[in-house]
Amino acid sequence: MRFDTCGVLVTLVLCACSKAPPDVPAPDAATVPPVVEAPKALPAQAGVAWHKGDVDAAFALARADGKPVFLYWGATWCPPCNQVKATIFNRRDFIDRSRHFVPVYVDGDSPSAQRQGARFKVSGYPTMILFAPNGGEITRLPGEVDADQYMRVLAMGMNGARPVGETLSAALATHPKAGQPALTPDDWRMLAYYSWITDDAQLLPKDRIAPTLARLAQACPPDQRETATRLKLQALAATATARDARPRHDAGAALLVKTVAAEPQLSWENFDLLTYYAARIAGQVTLAKSAQREELVTAWDAALDRIAADTRLSTADRLAVLTARVELARLDAAKEPLPAALQERVRDEVARADKATTDVYARQAVISAAAELLSEAGMMAASDELLTAELSRSHSPYYYMLGLAANARSRGDKAAALEWHAKAYAAAVGAATRLQWGASYVSALVDLAPQDGARIESAAAQVLGELEPVPDTFYDRNRRALERIGKKLAAWNKGGSHNGALQRLRAQMSAVCAKLPAADPARAACDGALRPGKSAAAA
Repeated sequence: MRFDTCGVLVTLVLCACSKAPPDVPAPDAATVPPVVEAPKALPAQAGVAWHKGDVDAAFALARADGKPVFLYWGATWCPPCNQVKATIFNRRDFIDRSRHFVPVYVDGDSPSAQRQGARFKVSGYPTMILFAPNGGEITRLPGEVDADQYMRVLAMGMNGARPVGETLSAALATHPKAGQPALTPDDWRMLAYYSWITDDAQLLPKDRIAPTLARLAQACPPDQRETATRLKLQALAATATARDARPRHDAGAALLVKTVAAEPQLSWENFDLLTYYAARIAGQVTLAKSAQREELVTAWDAALDRIAADTRLSTADRLAVLTARVELARLDAAKEPLPAALQERVRDEVARADKATTDVYARQAVISAAAELLSEAGMMAASDELLTAELSRSHSPYYYMLGLAANARSRGDKAAALEWHAKAYAAAVGAATRLQWGASYVSALVDLAPQDGARIESAAAQVLGELEPVPDTFYDRNRRALERIGKKLAAWNKGGSHNGALQRLRAQMSAVCAKLPAADPARAACDGALRPGKSAAAA
């Protein structure tokens, strides 16, 4: 499963609570069935005694009992979060192990969740962190790997592993400190399986991750080939997703991938990297339409086909593997139809997944992955049909509405895209969720209907009007959502053609900010949200 966007399906996805705004078109009952109430807790059968709400109380209990803390930060609508619930949190071995740590669940829409997100440096849903009883962070767990591998990493973290920050420093030390114990194979594996995509600069600035992983791969002892291989692949993934990534012929990187693809055990252990970074890595280490690219894609595709046949793979991940195959097929043929056999495979796999998946949590991940697969394969009508049918079944249909908006936008149907954005915002539930969906709606209006000043101002005013004037509102994802609105409105007003609207919105925001304590960092964040470039404290 892809990790946050949370948004495999919608990369603009975004997280708040009040009635549907009067200026936003209400959902058409004929098109959008009544919203199913969201589950209020993780599945009862999971048997995990989650602590919710008071994080500090959970840490106090952990210290008193000498237990680690397992922090899960997620959202009701997030497909990868629901995938984790369906494939990891309901496992008997996870339930049994949870008796030996203090499990804490922070829902992104709970009152202090965004402040907690800033406190623990988490932003992507889901993020899972293991803490020592004294509160020190041991590691961030990679929920995108297969469940068995996840449990091995969790076990290593609980069985006395040193904090990953200390391990990283020791691994990179040119001259180890006197008396410092040598790194064990488990230490190296903890580095290789650390969730670098949810690190949020906890260990390293983003631009230092790729070269650091490459250094770690070089330093990893030669008798730990599997671990070194994963570190190399992690480095490739980080390099390929960097902003300045450019295609080049990298024979060494291509050989590494082909070696992994040829070995069933290696490819299985790294299926997440082979799946979620396939086109990005292949497109970065080979040149377009070259013999080297064709050879690499052929080897990669064969490995993905083998992985998809493995019965250990979840349904959502199997769909993601097929999406990777589609992306590879389109790498040098973006405007050409997919091969007929691959199109048929897509249809069959989606139909099978839709029919076989009945668990409410698994469906949120599976339908998201299936809709993305159909869209990637160019089957927009089928993707729309799947998403529309799911609106009446899902506990968070507003997530799928953004998928329908994205499909409409890709077809060039601006009116339909804006209608779905409006419906998604109207139906969204939860304080942080409503703010993020509102920011998405405002952004879409600026992009697709910049001439409709009244509608843009009305939508932005509605979003600002729902802000609760308390410090907790202006942290983490919430702060970033408001800053996105600020940047969009500033770009819309370039040249001063919408000065009046922007001044009214900024005055509305100032009235909210004035109610916050002057000394709280949230006040500066609030003041600067709609004024890009204005210095603000990092709330």
